[in-house]
Amino acid sequence: MSVAIRLGDLGLELPAQSATFGAYVPAVKSGDFIFTSGQIPVVGGELIATGLVSEAPDTEPGFVSIEVAQECAKQCIVNALGAISTLAELDDLDQIVKLTGFVASAPGFTAQPKVLDAASNLLAEIFGHSAQHARSAVGVAQLPLGAPVEIELVVRAAAR
Repeated sequence: MSVAIRLGDLGLELPAQSATFGAYVPAVKSGDFIFTSGQIPVVGGELIATGLVSEAPDTEPGFVSIEVAQECAKQCIVNALGAISTLAELDDLDQIVKLTGFVASAPGFTAQPKVLDAASNLLAEIFGHSAQHARSAVGVAQLPLGAPVEIELVVRAAAR
């Protein structure tokens, strides 16, 4: 089954590439590898959520729940795949090599892996066995534009 069909079955649509938020490109290809820039959870030019991820998000404004952060992580993956699709056919990806995820974390928050599991699980739904990847889950004080999550991917595309 093609990646496009899997995405459609999951109700996901790759974004039209928009301008970046700085002096960089969304993705770069080097040999068989494609490296994405950090992708934040943007849809239609707007962040789908802002704030620090917290176990108790309702205690103060400016915090989001783990569940909201997981949805953000999924959108980051969709945006990363959109960036990759400008350089290679998604059906030609041999392997998801590395996922690096940054989670804007409230003080004491240590469930960054739980947030990024949503991204890893989505990749598995889309790519199956070839989605097994190395991963880093990093808690940070802030992310660009107040995003709760930022994700980078490294993938290997089949040689043609």
